[in-house]
Amino acid sequence: MKTPQGWSQNDNALYRKIEFKDFSEAFAFMIRTALEAQCMNHHPAWKNVYNTVEIWLSTHDAGDIVTEKDISLAEKINALL
Repeated sequence: MKTPQGWSQNDNALYRKIEFKDFSEAFAFMIRTALEAQCMNHHPAWKNVYNTVEIWLSTHDAGDIVTEKDISLAEKINALL
């Protein structure tokens, strides 16, 4: 599997840290991401502090490893930026 642009492998997960202009932009991005994740029934582990969002993607049903579901969600997240 090819790691999507801007993502890295980190402890059996895809990881990305994204900085925005301010909290409102970061939170709006999280809402858009949440809607995509819900449609896929595949939910990220993430953290938000002010203008920064950190995201970890792994598939819990597969033993917390990176699968095609994670690659697909990462690509959808990239498209939201």
